[in-house]
Parts: sequence; C-alpha cells; structure tokens
Amino acid sequence: MSSVDVVTVGQGPGLVVLPGSTRRARHYAALAAALSPAYTVHVVERRGRGRSPAQGSSYGLDQEVSDALEVLSETGSRQLFGHSYGGLIALHAALRTDLDRVIAYEPGVSIHGAMPFDWMPRYAQLLAAGKPARAQVHFLHSVDLMPGGPVVTAAVWAMQRFTTEGRAVRELLPTVTRELGEIRAMDSDGSRYAAVTAPALLLGGGRSPAYIQEALPFLAEIMPNAKVIMTPEFDHNAPDLGDPAAVADLIRA
Repeated sequence: MSSVDVVTVGQGPGLVVLPGSTRRARHYAALAAALSPAYTVHVVERRGRGRSPAQGSSYGLDQEVSDALEVLSETGSRQLFGHSYGGLIALHAALRTDLDRVIAYEPGVSIHGAMPFDWMPRYAQLLAAGKPARAQVHFLHSVDLMPGGPVVTAAVWAMQRFTTEGRAVRELLPTVTRELGEIRAMDSDGSRYAAVTAPALLLGGGRSPAYIQEALPFLAEIMPNAKVIMTPEFDHNAPDLGDPAAVADLIRA
C-alpha cells in the first residue's frame, strides 16, 4: 500500500494525477470524472494533506517523486498528469522512470530565475503572526495570480472563516513554504529536462502570468518528445477550478 492516500475512479489505462500547491485530491474530482470513461484515474493526496503523511523534516522534491513512482508502480499506471507544483514532480518522475506519457499543466519550473520568490520571507512572517488571509493574498498577488489590496484581503479573510473551500486552503498554507522552496531550489537553465524522453504534453493558458506561459515553449525545445498546447481562455487553475472538462479533452486527445 502506497505511503500517500490515493482516490481512484474510472476504467481503462492508469493515469496518476498530482495536485498543485494549496490543492487537495478533491479539487480534481471533476477532471477525474471527465477522464474516467477513458482512464482509471488515481488522484494522489500529496503530503501534508488529509490521511497522507505530514511533509516532515526530511521533506523535499525527491520525496514527492518517490511517492509518485510508488503510486505508478502499485497501480500499474504508465501515464502521469501534474498541475503546477505537481507538474514539476511529474517531470522529475519522468526523469526516473519510463512512462508512456507525461502531461504537465503549467508545471512549477523556474528557468533562469523567472519565477518570483522574494515574497517568501514576508509570507512566513505573516503565517507565524497568525495572519493567514494576508499571507495568502501576499503569496498569490506576488506570483501574479491574484489582485492585492485590503478589499481582496477582507474577502479572503471571510472565505477562510466561513466557506469550506476557504478553510481548506487556509489549512494548506503552511505547506506552501516548503513546496515553493523546492521550486526555487530547482531553478536552472532547464537543460536537465532534455533527459525526459517520454512523450510529453505541456498545457497552458493565455490568462496565466507571462513567466508561466514563457516557460512552456522553452521546455518544449529542450525536451525531445514534447509539444505545447496553449488555450487562450484558460488561466492557471483550469484543471481544478476553471474548465476541468476542457483540460480532460486535451489529455484524452
């Protein structure tokens, strides 16, 4: 039995799904349902979530990759989908095992320092001070995924206290520091991904930040078997919130 909890639906060849930061397995229920007629979908509840182990003192990208490889092995799956930080894990899993296909939606890959990380110390301070709403807005505004300001912070504060979704995100905020720290530690010229020889599909949206969009064609040039599909109306959360059915169509096609 794998170290991490896994939610399984569907029938057909196995496809393992790796959630992004601040995301739980249940955020991909609609994506999994849309894929379930064609695939047996195994959505991983990554570390620090639900019944899966805590991140722990030895946490790192290698541990996430080992978890993904374990689920692939135990389920007999040979396809892997990762969203955001889950996409980074998926690419590194593809460096360590043979896959029939790896699909990454806007993977958390920083090339030549393109991703912003200067927000991280302030984020940690706000969390430590018991200000999770301010911390969440500071993080997402700094990486260009949310507007900032007091009105937005007040709305997030209310969501964190009075909605199931807001409370779920608040619980996961402490995991962000470690996960984004791993993305920063993996910043490079991208050449390591030349060793991803599996057929790779890199997906992205035209409403996502420029630094995310620009990484995809760069990766596709480095990876020998990769192609990019950019969908103008998608944003960074298309697989979990925006249009999971349309993302499923791209994966199936």
